Amino acid sequence: MSSRHHIDDFMRGRIIGKIEEGRKITDVAREFDIAHSIVSRLWKSFKTTECVVDGTVEVVLEQVANQFLAASGKQISRKTVARLLREGGLYARRPVVCVPLTRQHRTARLQWCREHHNWTEQDWACVQFSDESRFSLSWDCRRQLIWRDSGTAYRPENTQEKDRYPTCSIMVWAGIMINGRTCLHVVADGTMTGQRYIDEVLLPHVRLFRGAVGDKFVFMDDNATCHRTLAVQDCLDSEGIQRLVWPARSPDLNPIENVWDALGKQVAG
Repeated sequence: MSSRHHIDDFMRGRIIGKIEEGRKITDVAREFDIAHSIVSRLWKSFKTTECVVDGTVEVVLEQVANQFLAASGKQISRKTVARLLREGGLYARRPVVCVPLTRQHRTARLQWCREHHNWTEQDWACVQFSDESRFSLSWDCRRQLIWRDSGTAYRPENTQEKDRYPTCSIMVWAGIMINGRTCLHVVADGTMTGQRYIDEVLLPHVRLFRGAVGDKFVFMDDNATCHRTLAVQDCLDSEGIQRLVWPARSPDLNPIENVWDALGKQVAG
């Protein structure tokens, strides 16, 4: 039977997964060669019942129904189980993806928190947070929304051209503090190495802030390979720049990410 008329549980899971990742219903329908209306109904059904995902959820519902039968002698359907779970505030959800942590990772995190939990605003004011980020210079329509009537998605006034595989991008570096920031440095060919990090970032930018703040200055960067070379550490030591140690596999709490988000919106506009 054609996929336009029959969708098994496995394909349902794949379709819902694509839409949950942010894909448009139109794109998903085209990828699976299924009518837009079928995918749209499937998505609406999923949002209503929260049980049209992959086979795992169906198995769980069947197990609960079987356990109820064994305990009470009464037969109930999987649909009834799903409804009762929803009434109790339980919904089928994909598990949250997180970074695998060993005992050593957890110990390092805890130690870092204990070392810094008493820091005052004045202490953090001496920290310069830095990072690189890459921006696509192609049109990014995901950051802009439009109002349109149903069935008018493909009208010229409701469409924007966008490269599916954009090739034009630029990498930049910056550092921010509570009371200041560096200039935005453009990494010319888009590749940051340890020596370039020294020549283009540490010496012309970070060293100036170290001189202005004094001995209390603390420099924060991440654990990228180009940041952790011996040459980079020797440079920091020779300039008297104290580095904020960042445990491996730490959560990304660098406040400069908020700057990158704001800059990304400006580039998209």
